[in-house]
Amino acid sequence: MNRLESKVAVILGAAGENNMGQVIARSFAAEGARVVVAGRNETTLGELAAQIQGRHCVCDITRKQDVVALCQAAMGDYGRVDIAVNCTGLGLMARLRDTTEEQLDQLVALQFKGTFFFLQVFAEQLAATGGGSLITMSSASVYALLYNHGAYIGTKAGADALVRCFANEYGARGVKVNAIAPGLTSTPMTSREMQMPGLEDVFVKEYPLGRIGTAEDVAAAALWLASAESFMTGQVLQINGGLTLRRNPLPWEINAGLKKTVRTDCI
Repeated sequence: MNRLESKVAVILGAAGENNMGQVIARSFAAEGARVVVAGRNETTLGELAAQIQGRHCVCDITRKQDVVALCQAAMGDYGRVDIAVNCTGLGLMARLRDTTEEQLDQLVALQFKGTFFFLQVFAEQLAATGGGSLITMSSASVYALLYNHGAYIGTKAGADALVRCFANEYGARGVKVNAIAPGLTSTPMTSREMQMPGLEDVFVKEYPLGRIGTAEDVAAAALWLASAESFMTGQVLQINGGLTLRRNPLPWEINAGLKKTVRTDCI
């Protein structure tokens, strides 16, 4: 359909094999965008860029100078940036009492400061060239709490507040700023958990649409937000099958579901 024909898109967090960033990058390229993929693994980035006839750039979002360099690289390659998507994240699971200062520093650097740097650099660039769309990844767990996930939830919630602030200040300059909040999604970040027998069944019970999400669901939402069809800014789009109408399962429910599956498998 070429919904992004002639647009230039930067996708940050696309170094993991078949992660959300890679799925979004392929989706945008298929819709006509010229895509720059970024992350911390140059080998996988180069392979992806070759597949979609795009460009790649190594970037650590926790370092503002890296984000600036990424923006400059995209401008050097294509002369403009119309869309930028931040798919970086770290799914730390740790009890509140056990979360260490080192873990907090890592999450704050990645999911709050990094998001601020991303929005700060690209909002200004998009505004200077006529506007566009910025998208970052939130989480359904901010709105349907998940136990043992406090530091992750806190930094994602802070980033959601940044989305509102940047959307408010840059809207008059043509820049849309939104977030997408997936629930449990089958991605490389959740691969270990998804392999645990019975885990998915426990979560699916809380999803009104009857299944957990996919990276393709997220990519479809990102495509809409990136397109001219979207008249939305400062929002967190809940792409999670209705999970936030209910709740995430409690720890004892997760443990019971895993134990039940193990017993059944052994019979």
